[in-house]
Amino acid sequence: MASILMKFGSLLFVFSLIVYPSDSAVSSIDLGSESVKVAVVNLKPGQSPISIAINEMSKRKSPTLVSFQSGTRLLGEEAAGLVARYPNKVFSQIRDMVGKPYNYTKSLTDSLYLPFDIVEDPRGAVGFKTDDNVTVYSVEELLAMILAYASNLAEFHSKVKVKDAVISVPPYFGQAERGALLQAAQLAGINVLSLINEHSGAALQYGIDKNFSNESRHVIFYDMGSSNTYAALVYFSSYNAKEYGKTVSVNQFQVKDVRWDPELGGQNMELRLVEYFADEFNKQVGNGVDVRKHPKAMAKLKKQVKRTKEILSANTAAPISVESLYDDRDFRSTITREKFEELCEDLWENSLLPVKDLLKHSGLMLDDIYAVELIGGATRVPKLQAKLQEFLGRKELDKHLDADEAIVLGAALHAANLSDGIKLNRKLGMIDGSPYGFIVELDGPDLVKDDSTRQVLVPRMKKLPSKMYRSVVHNKDFEVSLAYENDLLPPGVSAPVFAQFAVSGLTDTSEKYSTRNLSSPIKATLHFSLSRSGILSFDRADAVIEISEWVDVPRKNVSVENSTIASPNATLEDSGNSSEGKDGTSIPENGGVGNASNSSTEEQGTPELATEKKLKKRTFRIPLKIVEKTVGPGIPLSKESFAEAKSKLEALDKKDAERRRTAELKNNLEGYIYATKEKFETSNELEQICTSEERQAFNEKLDEVQDWLYMDGEDASATEFQERLDMLKGFGDPIFLRLKELTARPQAVGAARKYLLHLQTIIENWETKKPWLPKERIQEVKSESNKFTIWLDEKEAEQKKNSASSLPVFTSEDVYSKVFNIQDKVASIDKIPKPKPKVEKPLNESDSSKEDTKSSNSTTDESSPEGDQPEKDSEKPASENAESESESESQPESNEHDEL
Repeated sequence: MASILMKFGSLLFVFSLIVYPSDSAVSSIDLGSESVKVAVVNLKPGQSPISIAINEMSKRKSPTLVSFQSGTRLLGEEAAGLVARYPNKVFSQIRDMVGKPYNYTKSLTDSLYLPFDIVEDPRGAVGFKTDDNVTVYSVEELLAMILAYASNLAEFHSKVKVKDAVISVPPYFGQAERGALLQAAQLAGINVLSLINEHSGAALQYGIDKNFSNESRHVIFYDMGSSNTYAALVYFSSYNAKEYGKTVSVNQFQVKDVRWDPELGGQNMELRLVEYFADEFNKQVGNGVDVRKHPKAMAKLKKQVKRTKEILSANTAAPISVESLYDDRDFRSTITREKFEELCEDLWENSLLPVKDLLKHSGLMLDDIYAVELIGGATRVPKLQAKLQEFLGRKELDKHLDADEAIVLGAALHAANLSDGIKLNRKLGMIDGSPYGFIVELDGPDLVKDDSTRQVLVPRMKKLPSKMYRSVVHNKDFEVSLAYENDLLPPGVSAPVFAQFAVSGLTDTSEKYSTRNLSSPIKATLHFSLSRSGILSFDRADAVIEISEWVDVPRKNVSVENSTIASPNATLEDSGNSSEGKDGTSIPENGGVGNASNSSTEEQGTPELATEKKLKKRTFRIPLKIVEKTVGPGIPLSKESFAEAKSKLEALDKKDAERRRTAELKNNLEGYIYATKEKFETSNELEQICTSEERQAFNEKLDEVQDWLYMDGEDASATEFQERLDMLKGFGDPIFLRLKELTARPQAVGAARKYLLHLQTIIENWETKKPWLPKERIQEVKSESNKFTIWLDEKEAEQKKNSASSLPVFTSEDVYSKVFNIQDKVASIDKIPKPKPKVEKPLNESDSSKEDTKSSNSTTDESSPEGDQPEKDSEKPASENAESESESESQPESNEHDEL
């Protein structure tokens, strides 16, 4: 069955799981332009095996935001709270900037009115300058912070370490984007099992609860997110396979095609509303004011516009209200759904293009499509759905998947399959393809530009993963370029070439072997691989040299003259001295020439082996050196830059941990002060257990620390908060102990005396109904009970003499500890089982005769002298002696066989 499954691609096992107790867990991360979602696969009894990890605000998705405020890093929800006040300090749209050139990123930030400071790094990519105007972070570093934040959510949700993950990517991500994302995950300490195309994750989630054995189907997955749109054509079917001797039906799917628009999404609709309301506000204010030039105002307006668009999805009109939008002026307005649809008229037509291209290139008709599944938040817009229905000729579109979570849940299934620590029992075959085609081109001295030096290496939609190799007849060093096929390029990419390599060592190898008898021209073989993540790699290059040589080989079926001795040992030695060549031909060592310096015994007894000349072809593969020469914004971080980035992130993580600990201790201190003051104000019993002077002194300490907390303590360290909390507890703990014992101790004493009375009944039952119980154990319990009663009486008498404001003579915990000790002994005695009665079996006549015989033999043996024992050995049965002789005779034969 394994070969069949390999034929159909990597196996994915779906939601029906065999749940084994396990501490292993894997996660999936759906990284979007505006938000990130995390799912966890954790096989623990009593909980769902796949679940969404919620964030600190109990939300199922988190903003993909990073902010630096006065040296403090904030992520996710914390950073979202600063967008309206400090838009220049909150970095967003990070996913869409990875692997992109600076000019493209600058254009993107300007179009979205993002005011944060970006610079061009030495690679030509974008860097982000923080509020100190000194520190610059690469896009990989910011992305690593988001991924680490997502990984921490997974660990907090599953309560175990989660380092393995599958990350979803949009289909238009090229080689630079995918490579940078993997490097960012490495910086975050995440082991990426694989990247998965978003449509494949959705297809997995779609197919988990369906059976395609009776009917195959074509399904289009239409996804419009915040910044991009794509449509993917997926073919679901099944095939038969043998499993444990039975024929079973295995479901599978294959991604046939995918088309996209990387610059069309929900943000485009929001920008139309932003522009509309900005113009309206400018007219209201007048005096030439343009709100677009004020980042804070635009951040506020964009935030409210997002809510207005969501309201329009369910209502025919929606209000907008922004307090103090600009210059202390409030802005209020309304918009109808009809006006909104008019503003976005061209977007509705553009939204159909991915579906039209999909059908055009697939050759399918609309009737051939079984379903059109909608995913992505922007597909909730009614006008978009209406346009799709009109084009597809359908009354209803399919909405069986969760538009927000389908991708991350499907990616979690993929992670579960790739993980070693999770076992699943249902299968869904997945055949995904490369969304881009790739070309390999060679360049170098004496290389002619033709079809042999420029070839399609990976056709579009080739199965992932795959391995390829190409050969070229050449004898000099050359260069290899990898490029995108045709004009289909990732967003922001202007030139098709994305990787360049220099291959060296071929010139030297050719010169070295040029004097040999070459059976064919020297050639170079190039080995490539297309990973499961869709990344194309140049793995190795070899020089292939084929040489024809005359070699001495043993002559077959020949009799050796003057050979008077032909021992088996000599034949074995000759056979042992031959070696097998690469082509499978047996070639004698030393080129077939005998060793003239052998011993005299060999000279006299060993004949010369007859040989003959034979032309043999030998192939040599010599590794060539590969040096990458890729330049531009798409190259990964260098080793030095990566190490530096790793150190920066570790320092930030340490600082964040200290900040969280400081905030926690500050909250603890503040909470202790308020709770203590409330007890002093509401509890009437405090007057019984502490003096007025003690209460006054404690209150003064509380006021003193509270004043410090809101003045000098604003920027205090975690150690200072802990010291003051310990100081207050040093005053308060003895008071609250006495307050607690005021009621807890009498309750404990009452419960203990009640148990002592019950214990007497237990002991009486033991003595009357369980006579087999050890009396010394019962006596031990009695003794413990008496000692405890005496101790209780003495302590109660001492406590009555003691003042309520003094340290208690004994506590409720002391009482319960002694009671539990007695209860443990009682429980151990109760577990002693009643012994089973002994039953003696009567002896029958045969047993009696055997017993008599045994007794007689025993007497005879005891009366025999030691000197007679050797004679007993000689009196063994004949069969035993024969067997011993046979064994001794066969032993030398066995030794000879072993030696041979």
